[in-house]
Amino acid sequence: MKADLHVHSRYSDGSDLVESVMKKASEQGVTDISFVDHDTVKGLPEIIKLGEKYGIKVIPGIEISAYDFNRNRKVHVLGYNYLPDATHIQKICEPLLERRQAHSIWQIEHIIAAGYELDIEAIKETAKPSETIYKQHIMHHLTDADYSSSEYKQLYKRLFKGDGVAAGDIEYIDAFEAVQAIVADGGLAVVAHPGQLNSYDLIPELVEVGLGGIERNHLDHTDEDYQKVEVIAEKYGLIMTGGTDFHGLYGVTIEIGAIVSPSFQRVVKKVNSI
Repeated sequence: MKADLHVHSRYSDGSDLVESVMKKASEQGVTDISFVDHDTVKGLPEIIKLGEKYGIKVIPGIEISAYDFNRNRKVHVLGYNYLPDATHIQKICEPLLERRQAHSIWQIEHIIAAGYELDIEAIKETAKPSETIYKQHIMHHLTDADYSSSEYKQLYKRLFKGDGVAAGDIEYIDAFEAVQAIVADGGLAVVAHPGQLNSYDLIPELVEVGLGGIERNHLDHTDEDYQKVEVIAEKYGLIMTGGTDFHGLYGVTIEIGAIVSPSFQRVVKKVNSI
């Protein structure tokens, strides 16, 4: 088995349509996949259909943009194998998507006021089938520079960071509510890339409300992160997961399946028993 349990598509902030991702996954020998588009489950029917077409098992997934309000830092929570209607997940994520869309429109307006040429309707078309605009979509209309290039990074920083004209952020979901919603919908809640966002201290607290896993294999993790994750997983009986965090042209260059989930048989057994 070759399982990539962390990929994104154009249902959120990935550059590729689902079928393009599935085709690449098939070419790379991926047998099991989970699309964890940010704060939405709307792509699942298409994803399942295309999984059947390409002979790849689909594990329903989502990545919820959450926050650790006690430590004032972001934390991303992955959800796997939730019930199809995902009632609790959608209830907390829909207001978040509305806030993100309003903020993105505000950002576009301020960037235009700063002298840049942007067309809001054109950006909305680029984002589809996502109904929400992300910064990656705005950057797509500002530069042809590669995501990893210094030109791209400098422009991004100038506009969206510090005192940039489009700086600022939205209010995120409480991490405890994110875990509880996933569990309430019958899913497995997993802390995403804890090394990237320094989420380690929060994990024991989330275990108390149903956290079931922790992402080990991620492109931003170091050997030290692997060791930390393994120790925490062993201590609290958490499943370890992993994947490429693939975003296509809107992220670092990486092939689907280049990073896979460890102990995948345990992941499958866990999600199938929920």
